[in-house]
Formats: sequence, C-alpha cells, structure tokens
Amino acid sequence: MALDVARGLRLILVAQLAMAGVLVAADGLGALSGLVSPSAPQPSGPVSPGDQTREYRTDRTLPTLRRPDAPPGLDLPQTFSDRLEFEDREFEGLGDVLLLTGTIAEGDAARFSAHLAERPAPPARIALHSPGGIVMEALEIGRLIRARGLDTVVPSGAYCLSSCPYILAAGPERAVGEGGVVGVHQHYYEQPKFLPVVLAVEGIQFGQGETLEYLLEMGIAPSLMVFSLKTPPEQIYALVEEELLETRLATEIVE
Repeated sequence: MALDVARGLRLILVAQLAMAGVLVAADGLGALSGLVSPSAPQPSGPVSPGDQTREYRTDRTLPTLRRPDAPPGLDLPQTFSDRLEFEDREFEGLGDVLLLTGTIAEGDAARFSAHLAERPAPPARIALHSPGGIVMEALEIGRLIRARGLDTVVPSGAYCLSSCPYILAAGPERAVGEGGVVGVHQHYYEQPKFLPVVLAVEGIQFGQGETLEYLLEMGIAPSLMVFSLKTPPEQIYALVEEELLETRLATEIVE
C-alpha cells in the first residue's frame, strides 16, 4: 500500500508540472495551431490487453471499448441523457438494482440523496451505466453510497467511464460484469482565459488531492491514478480485469 501511495504521488507531481507547462505555453501554441500537422488517427477496433485507449464520447456508448470475446450485454440505453436518471430494474443474475444512467451533472448528488430519502426501502445494489461527468458530484454520490453500505456493479454491457468509476469505488462490494466497460482518463480542465497560471495549477492540485483522498477513503489503490493521468481527456483507457482487481476498483468479476 505504501508503494502504491508513493507511486501515485510521484505521478501526480509529474502531471502537475506538465500541466503547468501546458498552461504557460497554451496561448503561444494557440497562435501556431494552424501550422501544426493533424493529430494521428485514433486507435480503432475492440480493445485488447496493451491496446486499451479509445476515443471518449459522452453522448453514446462505444462498442470498440468492449472486448471481442465479451458476453452479450444487458438491455441498456445506447445513448446517454444529459443528467443522471434513477430507475429500479431487475437484471438476470443480479436481481433488483437501482440503475444510475446518464451524464453526471451539476446537482445530481443532491437529487440522488433526495431519491434515496424518498424510497420506502434502500436498494439492494447500485448499478452504473454512465459516461461520467462532474467529478465532485461523483465523489459526493459515492460518499452517499458508502454511508449506506450499498454495493455497486457495472453490469455486462454497461459503461462506467471518466468520473463514474469513483461511484463504483464506493460500494463495499464492487462487481464488474465480464462484458462491462470501466474506463478512466485525466480530468478535464477548461483552458483559463484570464486566470493566472499559478491559480489554475493550484485548482488542478486541489482537485487531484480531493480525488486521491477519496480513493484512499474507499480503499482503492492510488495506482489507479497512473492509468487516468497517462490518458488525455479526449481519450478513455478501458481497464482490463487484472487491473480492476489489482487496483481494488472491483472486488469481483461476474458474468
């Protein structure tokens, strides 16, 4: 565990220094953008170990993130709403779940808290199908889940990307279906136009510190941040089963 923490902190420091350099140079590079060659084509085709980075989309699912040998998925939406929706569902092999689907938007944590308070009984398990969204909302939702001791699952055929894995991390027991996709990347930061670089970097450091503190709180290996910090915001890194288990983001892989 100590090695995981040290490795995670070293990588965060390197990422912060790199981000500072990017922010300092952003305006100058913007002026030269017309002279830069087009970026290389994104990888395509189903993911496989060692080839796990694909285009990131928030509007719809991406079949290329699934392994070619993945089992058929459950009946889930192929497009994502612009905020979380809460729906009671019954899935074969999982039983009754509360399905959280859609983009994690401003105010969704408060909506989720109100939904739990209004239920006659707590859900047996939280199922996730989301492209991610606002990180701090995801962390707050995760803490609500952990406080109630609710297990989490990414069913086969579901996608849990960007900030969604932080909600997955909250379950005391965390299952991922063999055909489920869990993906991470760098947090997205809008390029500041009038904010001094030192303040922008300070904000980035604060956000990364909040995330690391949350992962430790949930018992997740900080080495998970290695995969996210090495993956640009416009891409997503799909974790394979070994990585899910080694980082403790999943406590079991289910059919």
